[in-house]
Amino acid sequence: MGTAETLPRNEEGIAAALGVLKQQFGEAFHTGQSMREQHGHTTTWIETQAPDAVIFAKSTDEVSAIVKVCATHKVPVIAYGTGTSLEGHVNAPAGGVCVDLTEMNAIKAVHAEDLDCVIQPGVTREQLNTHLRDQGLFFPIDPGANASLGGMASTRASGTNAVRYGTMKDNILALEVVMPSGEVIRTGTRAKKSSAGYDLTRLMIGSEGTLGIITEITLKLQGIPEAMSSARCSFETIDAACQAVMATIQYGIPVARIELLDSLAVKAANAYSKLDLPEQHLLLLEFHGSEAGVAAQSEMFGQIAEEFGGSGFEWTQKAEDRTKLWQARHDMYWASLALRPGAQGVSTDVCVPISRLAECVTAAKERADELGLISTVVGHVGDGNFHMLPLVNMDDADELARAQGYVSWLNDLAISMGGTCTGEHGIGQGKRPYLRKELGAAVDVMAAIKAAIDPDGIMNPGKIL
Repeated sequence: MGTAETLPRNEEGIAAALGVLKQQFGEAFHTGQSMREQHGHTTTWIETQAPDAVIFAKSTDEVSAIVKVCATHKVPVIAYGTGTSLEGHVNAPAGGVCVDLTEMNAIKAVHAEDLDCVIQPGVTREQLNTHLRDQGLFFPIDPGANASLGGMASTRASGTNAVRYGTMKDNILALEVVMPSGEVIRTGTRAKKSSAGYDLTRLMIGSEGTLGIITEITLKLQGIPEAMSSARCSFETIDAACQAVMATIQYGIPVARIELLDSLAVKAANAYSKLDLPEQHLLLLEFHGSEAGVAAQSEMFGQIAEEFGGSGFEWTQKAEDRTKLWQARHDMYWASLALRPGAQGVSTDVCVPISRLAECVTAAKERADELGLISTVVGHVGDGNFHMLPLVNMDDADELARAQGYVSWLNDLAISMGGTCTGEHGIGQGKRPYLRKELGAAVDVMAAIKAAIDPDGIMNPGKIL
């Protein structure tokens, strides 16, 4: 496992705070080792750093009460959703208290006529969309995992639909946030636009719990399209597939999703999801609109794909066929792990301008091969974002070092191309070394904001900065 940085512990403060919180929260307060380690869990190479206690909060008032105690004793507070983050976001490098928000999972209001809803942070995207379905509405941001929407807001998540519907920052109207003092603020209203002061909503989105704990979210919704179609097409080279993506975007075809799987990823999907796709580089697409519109969009893409040597082009509007393909895409993490039983996936992502996509993906694949790393390539390539997943024997120090060096090289490559070291995973602990390379002195401005809002540094310390 990768070694995570530890921070100084406030032993006296932690002991005092835990004594007070145990009395206040009773059965909702946990200090068992397995519970604590579960809440320091990370699904990538970074080692687990468990908190000293876990409290299952049920309301904004309870979150505020927890934070007030921790603020009094200068004890770290870490918010926890479903634990699907990938860069050590929920680790507790200085110990402290983890606030589990999974029981704050109420859908408080749906305003169908205004295309918005108000939810608590523990609501998952699948839960919300199941609730909305009979009203003809859906929430489009789909990172693959059934993540909590509070966690998705905190990491500025995106996913497969981002090319058409944007990311979390584009789909949140307002937040309720418990600040480091325990004070509760609202950052906006249900109005679709506002010029009222600083945009605190966007400040909190992507702040990874380092400025406050999100306890309520007002989301934009979309109407379920009249029709959806999915298409697939195979390519002999990654470059050809990426060139087809660039042409599709540049021609203005309104794709909802456009995903790349390299040939190794296709092989993994065939084995894991019982498919029979040609084991070449693959593009998966989805189109939303009218019956005639999605048919026309599918056919236009087919013509573009043909120009770049695409083969086996097929499209369908059958729900069962579409679901099977997209479920296979969402299962790619587990499918990839099955390629090398016993190995762990070192998941990383970058994002580059669409014009550099083919060059970046090709270089990433070639570099992994040069280093002797087994890695699938999958990506939300409509917006230049892709993921590498080196499969690593964590007991082999040399192999782990090569994988870590590879991740560093890939981050630097993306930044050199005018891109970012993380398109959607966030910074957490794992990407911290690359933030200043990407943004320079802007990191000092972030630090100044952090110091002003959280002068004692209790909110999710050791992340981002």
